[in-house]
Amino acid sequence: MSIELITVLMFGSFIVLLFSGLPLAFTLSSLGLIFTYFLWGPKALYLVTSATSGVMSEHVYVAIPLFIFMACVLQESGVAEDLYTAMHHWAGRLRGGLAMGTVAICTLMAAMTGIVGSATTTMGIIALPAMLKRGYSKDIALGCIAAGGTLGILIPPSVITIVYAQVAEESVGKMFMGSVLPGLLLSTLYILYIGVRCFFQPELGPPLPQEDRVSWRKKMASLKGLILPTILIIMVLGSIYTGMATPTEAAGVGAAGAILCAIVHRRFNWQVIRSGCYTTLRLSSMIVWITIAAKIFVYTFTAIGGVQLIKDMVIALPVDRWLVLIGIMLSSVFTGMFLDEIGEILLSIPIFLPIIKSLGFNTIWFGVLYLINAQMDYITPPFGYTLFYLKGVVPEGITMGDVYRSVIPFVLLQALGMALCMIFPQIILWLPSIMVK
Repeated sequence: MSIELITVLMFGSFIVLLFSGLPLAFTLSSLGLIFTYFLWGPKALYLVTSATSGVMSEHVYVAIPLFIFMACVLQESGVAEDLYTAMHHWAGRLRGGLAMGTVAICTLMAAMTGIVGSATTTMGIIALPAMLKRGYSKDIALGCIAAGGTLGILIPPSVITIVYAQVAEESVGKMFMGSVLPGLLLSTLYILYIGVRCFFQPELGPPLPQEDRVSWRKKMASLKGLILPTILIIMVLGSIYTGMATPTEAAGVGAAGAILCAIVHRRFNWQVIRSGCYTTLRLSSMIVWITIAAKIFVYTFTAIGGVQLIKDMVIALPVDRWLVLIGIMLSSVFTGMFLDEIGEILLSIPIFLPIIKSLGFNTIWFGVLYLINAQMDYITPPFGYTLFYLKGVVPEGITMGDVYRSVIPFVLLQALGMALCMIFPQIILWLPSIMVK
């Protein structure tokens, strides 16, 4: 049987099983096992133990449950409420100030948690009703939360970044540092868009009325809510940047810092620990099972020569390497409509990475671009996960159509941010190049 036919059968079966509703982990692992058995016989099934032991022996994966636990505890600690209070006092008097401040809070939460759902649901509960109550346009209010919430994919400590770094065999620390400036660039683009649009159309984001504004004393007092988040971010990212700690060790520091935040806010109790541990176990188990299943599938596909086949076909195309890169990004937008970002990275990166290397592109640069693309998938209709997170917490009367319409300008801003990172690669590569080894 030819490699071409096996490739068509493997990916055709993958699409059929995926649309049948079979979970991704079972889809990938079952296809890997079936094709391995019929191509090489039962003795070749040792790849199951090889894939499993390979995943379980990677110490970098220990950082994933620690960062998830940190996010869960912070969500219960009251940090988000303190941040919103400070933002409300300082930015509320500006046109669009509450929306711009919400993006800023989402940026800080991304740097503390690295999980998309945390910032989206928290700001959907806290900030959205406040903006709608004060006459903000639904498009601005919903869009800033959806777009700001997805920054958790990009801004470290991102769980997705750890998965990419492990699959691509890149330094997690360098991937973290490479994601910082692109994340801040996107956050800045969102804020500028909101500020400019509300300046010319003040009815979209009216400033707080005079009677709702607070004194300078209260403004200064509200800044204490920034102290703990700032310390936590410095402890986690600063320790990685300076070389004082590996990402796994920094994750342990972050988890301890999250517990300290909960203690300071008097929110630390058995329920917080229980809920945090349960969520951590559930999400970490899902990631590990998908990782093992994807490795089984990719091992099989690589063994038949499928990866080399695709690489040779792409390289042989009579087109510029930049068109190939753009084609890869467009294909990931398509696959992102059907796969979550973990599955997409585990399945696509082993296939795309040899092509990227042969074309002479930097793999850290490509990885951050791919993460920006995954971020776009999160808010791209009709299947963007963030859109459904947000719909689950919006007030009555807001439809899914309202949520879809609100993200269109922000998707375009993400595309602009990606284009800037492609044109000016030092936006991504500068910090990794100067970080302490």
